[in-house]
Amino acid sequence: MSADAAPEYRDATLCRADLESLAQGPPGHLIGCDLEGAELAALHLSGWIFEGCNVRRADFSGARLDRSTWRACRGAFVNFTGADLTDAVIAASDFNNAVFRRTILSSAAFSASKLTGADFSDARAMDIRFAETLLINAKLPGFSFLKQTLVKVDLSSADLRKCDFRGVDFETCSLRDANMTGCRFDGADLRGADLGGLRLVDAAQFRGATISRDQAGQLLGELGLNVR
Repeated sequence: MSADAAPEYRDATLCRADLESLAQGPPGHLIGCDLEGAELAALHLSGWIFEGCNVRRADFSGARLDRSTWRACRGAFVNFTGADLTDAVIAASDFNNAVFRRTILSSAAFSASKLTGADFSDARAMDIRFAETLLINAKLPGFSFLKQTLVKVDLSSADLRKCDFRGVDFETCSLRDANMTGCRFDGADLRGADLGGLRLVDAAQFRGATISRDQAGQLLGELGLNVR
């Protein structure tokens, strides 16, 4: 380990007292550690790295986790309510049913991760990024994806009320059965999105967006019309 590398802690079962002690030093690098169910609220863990860790049902509410990195972690039902995850990187992790309510997620990046059922209600998420991520049944009301390119993001059955998708390019994404009430799609390219479940009465909210002939046919099919 170089002099500038984060100190590593491997394959340990850690509790709050352990992390409070470790947090007195430089940001740590936890590898394969077990934090399941740990009560870690309001700890200062800025810049920490969590790799291959078990954080299922751990409570990080109100914690300082800005610039933290999470790789290949297992975190079903983990609680980040009110935590600071500014500039955090979450990759190849399973955070199904995680709670991100009122979390600061500015410039956070999620990739190749599972966030099915995750709750992002009232999160502060300026410039948040998702790529190759499952957000099925997730709650993301009011999020802004302005002018982003979304690649392999599955938002099926998600709560997307009043989200801003203006100028977004959807590539191999799904909006099937999502709640898109009040969303804005001006300038969006929806040709790479699965719009299954969309009704013709909902089509007006896509005014100014680009859809494919097949997608148009799907909508008009509700009127018994065929597009050739």
